[in-house]
Amino acid sequence: MTVNEYNQCVDKYADGLYRYLLKNLRDEDTSKDLVQESFMKLWEKHTELDFAKSKSYLFTTAHHTMIDFLRKNRRMQVREIQEHETGFNNRHYSDLKEVLNAAVERLPHDQRTVVLLRDYEGYNYKEISEITGLSESQVKVYIFRARTALKKYIVHPETVI
Repeated sequence: MTVNEYNQCVDKYADGLYRYLLKNLRDEDTSKDLVQESFMKLWEKHTELDFAKSKSYLFTTAHHTMIDFLRKNRRMQVREIQEHETGFNNRHYSDLKEVLNAAVERLPHDQRTVVLLRDYEGYNYKEISEITGLSESQVKVYIFRARTALKKYIVHPETVI
């Protein structure tokens, strides 16, 4: 990959990578840091990588970097989940986007990841499988379960009122 191709990668994929990480982590600063780290890793391997595979490499790297970050900060994550679950039922939403974002946040990490990659970023099952390290059938199962959970959550009138 040349320097110009690397710069094209930054222009094309930085926003999508940031959105993906932000949806999973819900922390702007950490998401920005992980995007930078992913591009740093891409630069370190730019002589070995083909430009055509740079998008997949970036999302795979970002996914693994995010997993490493979450493992290191597991205690903080558990605390946030507990706070989220205790105050969640008292909220009422009138904006559908807020309802959908709240529903996505309630999904387990693996389900949230595959749904975001599929529905927000437009990856196919094979690409998601390569990024996450899951089998294609497991990706399909997670997407099905996540969409079912989203439908069940959104159907309840008290979440939309």
